[in-house]
Amino acid sequence: MKKVKFFIIFLLLILPIQSLKSEIIVMSACDDKQDEFLKNEYILNLNELIMVRNYVYKEKTYQKYRLTDLSVKKSNSYVRNIYEENGKILTHKHGYPQFYTQILFEKGKQEVYMKTVLNDEEGISKISTCEKVEKFDSES
Repeated sequence: MKKVKFFIIFLLLILPIQSLKSEIIVMSACDDKQDEFLKNEYILNLNELIMVRNYVYKEKTYQKYRLTDLSVKKSNSYVRNIYEENGKILTHKHGYPQFYTQILFEKGKQEVYMKTVLNDEEGISKISTCEKVEKFDSES
């Protein structure tokens, strides 16, 4: 019983003192080789290990995709889990074990890449360049 009380007191005293650091990278005003956007941004939260992409299509691009897919929205947002590996930030694999894609970021760089893997053959292509990259470190 004394051990439990000690443990609870320890948690109540020590945990509030510890500070949590988080790193958030916001990449905005990103162009695209294929599509035109009014807004295209990536928000990488390295503490929670998530990427949020927010985008708004220009009317021409929106109409192009709307012709073949009625579920396309003019503005959208999606969230992907991310992880760090060798100084690079990758989204989790999307697809099958033999063929998958990932979005790839390098810390401190403005480019966004698409990593494609087919039967262990890897290809990387640049999909976007962001005009503005901001890094936020916060303590709580």
